[in-house]
Amino acid sequence: MEKQQTVYERFRSEVYRIGWRVQYRAKKIRNRECSFYDREPAADSFVVSSENKLLLEQLMSTLPPRGRTIMYRLYIQDQTESEVARQLNLSQQAVNKWKRKMIQQLSRTVNS
Repeated sequence: MEKQQTVYERFRSEVYRIGWRVQYRAKKIRNRECSFYDREPAADSFVVSSENKLLLEQLMSTLPPRGRTIMYRLYIQDQTESEVARQLNLSQQAVNKWKRKMIQQLSRTVNS
């Protein structure tokens, strides 16, 4: 009976581990960066969408080159932080810090 219980416990812990991995991957996908590339409201007119794109270009031009590249790849090209980090030879944490700094800078620019 003791042998069966250890086998049971081993399989139980393995099932929990697999369940945790599945939940982790689902959370990772859910928290993935929001892409603005394919999300155009259908009711907007051509003029409104053109004005929004021009405003976005003006705001992005206020950012430093590296910050602009990171924001473009994260939000326009819909890449993850780790993919951008790999392409730019940075750590994922550095990309995250750049992203936060650039969002703060854009917020200050819009609110001023």
